[in-house]
Amino acid sequence: MSIAVRIPTPLQKLTGDQGEIQLDGEKLSEIIDGLEKEYPGIKDRLCEESGKLRRFVNIYVNEEDVRFLDGLDTPVKDGDEVSIVPAIAGGAA
Repeated sequence: MSIAVRIPTPLQKLTGDQGEIQLDGEKLSEIIDGLEKEYPGIKDRLCEESGKLRRFVNIYVNEEDVRFLDGLDTPVKDGDEVSIVPAIAGGAA
């Protein structure tokens, strides 16, 4: 089972400049744990100490926001795409 995980540019320094990584898992939490195993420190950027997703990190499974699905318990299957999208704030007044 292979899940494509798209890594945003700000986090690619943790993944050896890779923009996409293939991982196995049945739930989003397993994908994040797999990322942490391969690229130590990345989970801290995605999750709070409590284990919940950080407020300003958006994760999509097949273009659907996991906050409106089952969060970290969102199931994934072979061929799915997980996209990590950091929120961007700011701008001119």
